[in-house]
Amino acid sequence: MSAAFGFEVVARCGRARAGILHTPHGDLLTPVFAPVGTQATVKALTPAQLEEVGATLVLANTYHLYLRPGEAVVAELGGLHSFMQWPHPMLTDSGGYQVFSLSSIRQVDDDGVTFKSHLDGSPHRLTPEDSVRIQECLGADIIMALDECPAPYNRAVNEAALRRTHAWAERCREAHRREDQALFAIVQGGVFADLREQSAQYLGRLAFPGYGIGGLSVGETKPETYQMLEVVDRILPEDKPRYLMGVGAPEDLVAAVARGVDIFDCVLPTRLARHHAAMTRTGRLNMLSARFARDAEPIDATCRCYTCTHFSRAYLRHLIGSREILAATLLSIHNLSVLIELMREMRDRILDGRFSPARFRETGGVAEA
Repeated sequence: MSAAFGFEVVARCGRARAGILHTPHGDLLTPVFAPVGTQATVKALTPAQLEEVGATLVLANTYHLYLRPGEAVVAELGGLHSFMQWPHPMLTDSGGYQVFSLSSIRQVDDDGVTFKSHLDGSPHRLTPEDSVRIQECLGADIIMALDECPAPYNRAVNEAALRRTHAWAERCREAHRREDQALFAIVQGGVFADLREQSAQYLGRLAFPGYGIGGLSVGETKPETYQMLEVVDRILPEDKPRYLMGVGAPEDLVAAVARGVDIFDCVLPTRLARHHAAMTRTGRLNMLSARFARDAEPIDATCRCYTCTHFSRAYLRHLIGSREILAATLLSIHNLSVLIELMREMRDRILDGRFSPARFRETGGVAEA
């Protein structure tokens, strides 16, 4: 890890860790949840609103920004931090997940991936070196090695993907030049414990600054997800941050923190907001429901976010029914607040030695008194 980065575990409670990840744009207190800003924006929210809800890390998407406006434009305008006016740490993914989700319009080989743009059908080629170059132009603090993210249950497919992922991780490391960015490798292996073990051991020996855990929450069951986390937790270096990619349900955050994970991202809270759903301590609420038409209560009387301290359920339902874009903003503020407060609470409980998954309700993931 370069002089611009460092990670220290400051407390443990079981396998759960509270840490500090030092970056050029400030320290991240872990465990931490990152809102997803796919196209250099967290949908419906300004950077100031993100700061107000307590966000400290934002993810942007390499695939989408490569296609529009292009990494050269972002670099010319000062990189992502300047481009989107986010002064805190940022993370970019490799673009691999999006490319591999385009199963009908891409071809993969050992050198890289050929795919067609979802925007206009134009042909493109992405290699490990291309992914690193694009992410260096974007300028995030944490960047990811290109990996192959296969469906979880086909062993032969996962074996081939693992071989490519390991080879591509080494190529990404060779291509990476910027000292002010930390390049993370990504563990794959589907739902096969021996492949996950092999991947964690192989990449762990390469001494990357941190490790993503990919290929989970892509169709497997929750018990299978948790089992794979237990496998890699035993093997990945203890002094490096672990990043579970694309997971954001509260119960999954609690389970993963209990299994040694430090960093998370997911579109779930903002996507739910755009589909009229509010996250609460006891589950999700459909805010378009007729039962809220005259409900003067906030979404959650215990929540201290801007939405809950100013607006009623009836007002939110009115906004949704009127197709007002403010509805997505207010629900996004609330949903992100729920997850960020959950992370803060888990960190506090780790620090004081009281963290226990059993103390968190299965739905909502919030600790009981």
